[in-house]
Amino acid sequence: MPLAEEDTPKNEEAAAAAGDDDDDDEHDSKEKVLHKYFLQEWKLVKCILDDIVSTGSVSDLSSVHKIRSILDKYQEQGQLLEPYLESIVPPLMLVIRSKATQVGVQSDEILQVLHPISIIVYTLVTVCGYKAVVKFLPHQVSDLELAVTLLEKCHHTSAATSIIRQESTGEMEAKCVTLLWLSILVLVPFDISSVDSSIAAQSICADDEPPPLVLRVLGFCKDYLSSAGPMRSITCLLLSRFLTRPDMLNVFTSFIQWTQEVFSSSSNNVVDHFRLLGAVEALAAIFKTGSRKVLLDVVPVVWNGALTLMKSNMASRSPLLRKYLVKLSQRIGLVCLPHRSPSWCYKGRVTSLSENISPDAAKWTDKSNHSLHANSEDEISIYGQEEHMDIPEIVEEIIEVLLTGLKDTDTVVRWSAAKGIGRITSRLTYSLSDEVLSSVMELFSPHEGDGSWHGGCLALAELARRGLLLPISLPKVVPVVAKALHYDVRRGPHSIGAHVRDAAAYVCWAFSRAYSHLDMRAILEQLAPHLLTIACYDREVNCRRAASAAFQENVGRQGNYPHGIQIVNITDYFALSSRVNSYLHVAILVAEYEGYLYQFVDELLSTKICHWDKGLRELAGKALSALVQYNPEYFTNFVLSKVIPCTLSSDLWMRHGATLAAGELVLALHKCGCALSTDKQNQVAGVVDAIEKARLYRGKGGEIMRSAVSRFIQCISSSNIAISEKIKRSLLDTLHENLRHPNSQIQNAAVEALNQFIPAYLQPGGDKGGYNIVPKYLEQLSDSNVAVRRGSALALGGLPYEFLIKAWKDVLLKLSASCAVEDNPEDRDAEARVNAIKGLVSVCDILTEAREESRDMAPLFHFIKDVVMQSLFDSLDDYSVDNRGDVGSWVREAALDGLERCTYILCKRDAKNSQIQFEGDQVSDNDVVNVHLFDTEIAVKLIGGIVKQGVEKMDKLREAAARVLCRILHNKEIFVPFLRHRQKLEEIVSNEEGLNWAEPTFSYPRFVQILGLSCYRRFVLSGLVIAVGGLQESLRKASLTALLDYLQATTETKVDDLTKWESRELILSTEIIWVLQQYRKCDRVIIPTLKTIEILFGKQIFLNMEFHTAVFCAGVLKSVATELRGSKDFSKLYAGISILGYIASVVLEPVGREAFSHLLTFLTHRFPKIRKGAAEQVYIVLLQNGNLVPEECTEKALEIVSETCWEGGFIEEAKQKRLQLYELAGLDAGPGPGPGPFIKRNAAAAAVQKEEYAAEQRPTCADENASYSSLVESSGF
Repeated sequence: MPLAEEDTPKNEEAAAAAGDDDDDDEHDSKEKVLHKYFLQEWKLVKCILDDIVSTGSVSDLSSVHKIRSILDKYQEQGQLLEPYLESIVPPLMLVIRSKATQVGVQSDEILQVLHPISIIVYTLVTVCGYKAVVKFLPHQVSDLELAVTLLEKCHHTSAATSIIRQESTGEMEAKCVTLLWLSILVLVPFDISSVDSSIAAQSICADDEPPPLVLRVLGFCKDYLSSAGPMRSITCLLLSRFLTRPDMLNVFTSFIQWTQEVFSSSSNNVVDHFRLLGAVEALAAIFKTGSRKVLLDVVPVVWNGALTLMKSNMASRSPLLRKYLVKLSQRIGLVCLPHRSPSWCYKGRVTSLSENISPDAAKWTDKSNHSLHANSEDEISIYGQEEHMDIPEIVEEIIEVLLTGLKDTDTVVRWSAAKGIGRITSRLTYSLSDEVLSSVMELFSPHEGDGSWHGGCLALAELARRGLLLPISLPKVVPVVAKALHYDVRRGPHSIGAHVRDAAAYVCWAFSRAYSHLDMRAILEQLAPHLLTIACYDREVNCRRAASAAFQENVGRQGNYPHGIQIVNITDYFALSSRVNSYLHVAILVAEYEGYLYQFVDELLSTKICHWDKGLRELAGKALSALVQYNPEYFTNFVLSKVIPCTLSSDLWMRHGATLAAGELVLALHKCGCALSTDKQNQVAGVVDAIEKARLYRGKGGEIMRSAVSRFIQCISSSNIAISEKIKRSLLDTLHENLRHPNSQIQNAAVEALNQFIPAYLQPGGDKGGYNIVPKYLEQLSDSNVAVRRGSALALGGLPYEFLIKAWKDVLLKLSASCAVEDNPEDRDAEARVNAIKGLVSVCDILTEAREESRDMAPLFHFIKDVVMQSLFDSLDDYSVDNRGDVGSWVREAALDGLERCTYILCKRDAKNSQIQFEGDQVSDNDVVNVHLFDTEIAVKLIGGIVKQGVEKMDKLREAAARVLCRILHNKEIFVPFLRHRQKLEEIVSNEEGLNWAEPTFSYPRFVQILGLSCYRRFVLSGLVIAVGGLQESLRKASLTALLDYLQATTETKVDDLTKWESRELILSTEIIWVLQQYRKCDRVIIPTLKTIEILFGKQIFLNMEFHTAVFCAGVLKSVATELRGSKDFSKLYAGISILGYIASVVLEPVGREAFSHLLTFLTHRFPKIRKGAAEQVYIVLLQNGNLVPEECTEKALEIVSETCWEGGFIEEAKQKRLQLYELAGLDAGPGPGPGPFIKRNAAAAAVQKEEYAAEQRPTCADENASYSSLVESSGF
């Protein structure tokens, strides 16, 4: 029993003590175990509830939502909360009753208590179900009027903020809980008129007039039937109990009339639609609860209205309405048929434990089995005795409606109709039930749609569950169920039928629970192969798991089934979650047992290799080849012979899957050691030629056929199938055609095929045979067709050593040149450069690994060091951009991988040379006795290039760079020498698992520490400024925080060592000047660098370095003047203006005055927004630096700057104001933005610059707005 309220604290303490002492749970009470494990947050919930009960109100609404969040966790296991309901619901309802008694129901204060408490109770209703909660609601007779008054109060009160609230206010929950409370209160065993206190105040009350209390309840219920929320369903429950009372006959009749008015007056109005739904649902609930004697009188009226409604347009548009109508129809049918337990029902199991363990259980089982296995004639004669049952005509109409509902387009309607078929059939005679079964079986006609098959399966499952599907009918049912398990109908580019297969598995599951093992023995032998076929090879995971669950249920309930337990363990719920694992692992293990191999092969051949899903066809081919090991001869003589003709099928999906399957089968047979006959080899060799002659590469399926053909050639090459010279040349031409295809998947498939085809069928020195492929690939590297360049680069990377060794230098030179960005912009292609890098590194691997012991390979290694490594380093600077974005990142990522592999090549060679010298061997002059191919210079460039990518803006590249650096530093097989500051690098990039280097907040604090290593500082800084000055806010914040922490780290550790802190800042300032000079006029780096300087100036970095500040600002000013000259980039101009403002505000003459002079020139810039920005900076400078303008002129200058409309269209006014500022500052007035200061300039030079400036300004002044529009458009605003 549940805990009593007064015992809860004691039990809670006991449970806590049990948890502390770690006692054995077997000796604890059920309540202790529940407290200990199930409701982990019970202490918190109990504390909040005690506070509510003690105070009689809810002081903090957040505590209610906290309880709600805790209880919502148990949505799927609501039964775990049921032991606590007695401790939660009664005390909360007692608070509502006591509060209503104190303040009165009409007071608004009662709602402040009712709403939050209702949130808690309604949450329990949603988690545990209303049936579990309603038992603990108070049900005294005196509460009836109280509940009605509370409902009336809630009904006429609405929250003012209900439309925009984020959390529930409890308004809806209060109505639901009050209605649910009323549903138990209306069952009081007294006449309602005796409970209604308002009758006593009335002098006259007619006998046939309902009491006022009844009218109030009925009025609320009719209103809530129009609701779209959960109040409608609870109202239907209330009406079903209220109107079926013996004293409510008149009210019930009037309600039926009201529903008929709703049926006839329905319109397209939304409110009317929900009222119609509520009326039908209420009638269905009433016919479920009411007395058959009372309901029979209204059946004709209700049925006629429901039948008319079914044929209306309203029902055709509303699945929910059709569901309720089907539910109402079946319950009308149950009312028309008397309740009976027919003797013909199947009773194959003893459901009572006491009967099962009694001494007579064995006798009962024998008797039951004997009766079940009687011959059909005896059964029919027995069942014929029940043929004298009168069936009302209305029942036939209802059954017809339910059978039509089984074919409905919506699952909810079909499911309701299936349950109705089962319920009504249970009250029919055997002959009538057999007719119903025959009607259900007609739904499985090939001409019916998927909905009919699905509904038919649900109906069969319901009949079986209720014992209405007798074993004598199973022989005609089981074949249909087997067909439904494989139901898959093609619809255009896809297929349908997953819901049918799932329902068919449910039928098999129902069989296992309904029939005894004697009746299911033969049936299970028929269904088991089909169930396991679906469990292993179905496309949908829910179907695989459903079939597995049905098989497991049959094995568990039907007794000893061969290898059943082993197969159940293999077809595990989680093992079937992955389609690949199901096809290539689970199915292979199941096929090992007898009886499943040929069923699996048939499934793959008939449905999977011709499936509409391309990935599934590829997987089916691999799965078919994995089964070869169990019977190679069968696959050679039958399967392969069946698949090869299908490669020329007119159906694209069939020929694609057959081509893949044929190749995989040939390869699998070769691995099994099964040699094909000469005829079979000729058939296999002629597949590609036949496909080409049939012109099957054309059309929409040509691309996937090319990929399949490449895979087929790869498989037969690996299998060493004998082919003629003509076919050999044809296959090579096919691969070359695929190699130049623009589709990357086709190219990759062709390259993989060439890797197997060339060693198997071609010989080096192919001039005699016409296979001189290396010069051909080298020539294609310069082709104008980018697809040709991509394919040839990959092909060169897959050639064997014998083909490459003679022309290795030409190959490496050509590939290295292809890694660089093309001079002609129209020829540039990032994918071609990526493939060139991959091919280049692959060639290096092939040349060095195949003949590593050779002494004459020294030139090759030096070439790799001098040329290949330099090409890869140059590729790290590929920042090409097109309409797809930063496509250069693909090149940089490939270069990172290539640098790592080439590093290992050089280090292995160094180790080899060191070993040779140590052993004292003679080394030839050609070998160039230099054991340091990988020297310090390359090591610095390598680490620097990697860490630069590690601090840039792309998460993927940062992670790739960190992984490469980690492998280089911590490689246990190949030691990479000459890495400066190796120990520090190993500390920064540790060899731990699970480090998320793509996360900026993790990677930047570590990589920024490398700024302290002088040899890598410039690499890190040139990448770091791009992140700090970038557009992405989260990236900028993480990188800037890491940089500031680095600069302030010394101050935190050693405060009085100011010299060291200043030197760190000074070094950084020097390196920033280097970045500005190194990347001059490169906006990709310059713009974020300027933004970085602006941000650091704002943090007072670089402005407190004494005389070094002026030196740094002078260098920055020089670069800014160069970069801003003629620039039209808004972000660049704005960042430069801000920097000029910082310099002019802080730095003294002459740098500060020069910056101020530059700043004034932008007051007449052609872009109005730039003029405004410059004016803002000038104003700030004048306020902060009093040395630029004489003290008596400062106020005048500020007035000019603040009162001038710099964004206006009159540029001449801006020029006049700027001249005034020049005069006030004592500067020589310049004509406009220029490269240098305007202090005491040569008159001739000034005149020349003035003319140049005027020529530049003429077109701009003519149409200033057009230029500004162009600026806005180019800036992305």
